Amino acid sequence: MKTVQAIYENGVFRPTEPVELPENCRVEFDPRLLNSPSDATSLDEVYAILSKRFKSGDHDVAERHNEHQP
Repeated sequence: MKTVQAIYENGVFRPTEPVELPENCRVEFDPRLLNSPSDATSLDEVYAILSKRFKSGDHDVAERHNEHQP
């Protein structure tokens, strides 16, 4: 039997990939937390970074884009 990863949402474990099991079968497992939701960057953090750039007065942020491309 292979390891199945799932996401817990609204009281239900949802597998992240197809699982080959018969419909309505019972399974038993011991959930192991791989990462917590707080580990992911929240949109609030992203917006905070973007607002700092916007408030810098430098509004043409793409002006030097090609300098950092391979």
